[in-house]
Amino acid sequence: MLTVGTSAWWTREVTCVNMLAMPYHHGNLREALIVAATQLAAEHGPDAVVLREAARRIGVSHNAAYRHFADRDALLRAVSARAMAQFGQLVADRIAAAADGEDGQAAAARFEASGRAYVEFAMTQPGLFRLVCARSLGDVELEDGAHHPYTQLSERLDELVATGVITPARRTDAEVGAWSAVHGFSMLVLDGPLRDASPDERAAGLTEVLRMVREGI
Repeated sequence: MLTVGTSAWWTREVTCVNMLAMPYHHGNLREALIVAATQLAAEHGPDAVVLREAARRIGVSHNAAYRHFADRDALLRAVSARAMAQFGQLVADRIAAAADGEDGQAAAARFEASGRAYVEFAMTQPGLFRLVCARSLGDVELEDGAHHPYTQLSERLDELVATGVITPARRTDAEVGAWSAVHGFSMLVLDGPLRDASPDERAAGLTEVLRMVREGI
């Protein structure tokens, strides 16, 4: 069943968001602007990321903000990198919690966990999810230490080959099929016919999608 638990990445972001309740006085203005703009994206989606509004939220002039970001697109790139880092951390956390071991069963469990994490991020952070999905794979310069969700998917597929779950021939370009399946399910829940489905119905649907992906590779 698809469940959403408390995780370290979410606790860190809530702390950052709570800091925005206080006016900005000193310190790293660039970082404060990224945090404010990330909150805008989380609340209202990519279109809400505006440099002037981010500056207003932390109590500085938009002229001060322009010293750190030349334009809105520069801010969007920074926020996309921050959102992708959160996304990647959630995927990594769920993979790490899935299963220990080096056999095929453990590898399959970690592969499934990566798919469930993708949908979890879409459900719990729809604004940030829409933001990162609006940019191409090579258009986001990841923050130091961040692990892209797509890279983690590739690693899970490589692990399935290494443990004998799938053949190298079946591995070729499997990222696109697996990614399309969980992304399509996420969009059906966010914007499509499944948005009114019950939690149990969504959980059953996701389990079926993941089964089809696993058996179809």
